Amino acid sequence: MQVLLIGPVVYFYTKSLLNTGFRLLRKDYIHFTPAILYATYSLIVFITDKLILDKFYFYADGRDKDLANWYQAAGLVSMSFYLVLSLRYYFDYKKLLFDKVSYADMLLFKWIRNFMIAFLSILVLRVLFFILNPDWGEFGNQFWHYIAFSFIFYYITITGYSNIIKQITLSSEKLKVVNVFDDDISVLKNTANTNYNEKDITLWKDRLSNLMIEKRIFENPRLTLSDVAKELNTTTKMISSVVNSGFNMNFNDFVNHYRIEALKEKLSKGEQTKSTLLGIALDCGFNSKATFNRAFKKSTSLSPKDYLERLTEK
Repeated sequence: MQVLLIGPVVYFYTKSLLNTGFRLLRKDYIHFTPAILYATYSLIVFITDKLILDKFYFYADGRDKDLANWYQAAGLVSMSFYLVLSLRYYFDYKKLLFDKVSYADMLLFKWIRNFMIAFLSILVLRVLFFILNPDWGEFGNQFWHYIAFSFIFYYITITGYSNIIKQITLSSEKLKVVNVFDDDISVLKNTANTNYNEKDITLWKDRLSNLMIEKRIFENPRLTLSDVAKELNTTTKMISSVVNSGFNMNFNDFVNHYRIEALKEKLSKGEQTKSTLLGIALDCGFNSKATFNRAFKKSTSLSPKDYLERLTEK
């Protein structure tokens, strides 16, 4: 029962999943030290039992040493710590993702976030049960925990498999999987000592707005921050600063704003009589019905259907 191994494995798996440039470095191996030490201890005891004493130390008192309170408590602390670290890393990823691509919803690994939250909840419940139940050490009193863990196991298996299907879909749609943790070194060198004042922001706001309206690049469902920076011959840091400070939005919401405005314009001209609402949304740059519905309701506080009904009444 390597409970000291679970936390670091989940943490580094999360980092490798969200950061395609992540590589396990030599310094990272220190996180596996507790698990290695316990594995070494188990191996020594096994060899001693089988080859030297011919006794069974692990079950000398009729109880498995892996269920010792100190070891289980250490495992709980370790797993909780690394699950919290993993969640923090996920939310950093989410923030960066919405600042860099216009199809962030398609790249969110919600399944692993939900898994970590569910797993953490089980650990919290286990601590509460441990406090309330003095006979926790008895295996039979832990049956509910193993049942709950089984559900979590099946959940991560099924959702993990569905995520693979989603990634195949992304590949077929040629949506770029952007490494949001990867900073362009040339951009960093050029902008390291640059402070953008209000005049700069205002100037670039106008340029950015004109680009969106005149070239309608928001209709590109694969639009990224770097694509916009190339169009305006500037850096991604500049565009990000303009969107965040000038428009008070992240990049994903900024692009969706123009998509929604374009869709509303088409509806006002009666294009819903020639095409479906989803068809119009796809023409405006949205890549799925779910993403369109969420973005539209966030922007207008109405569902697309309700908005269309009000428009028809007018």
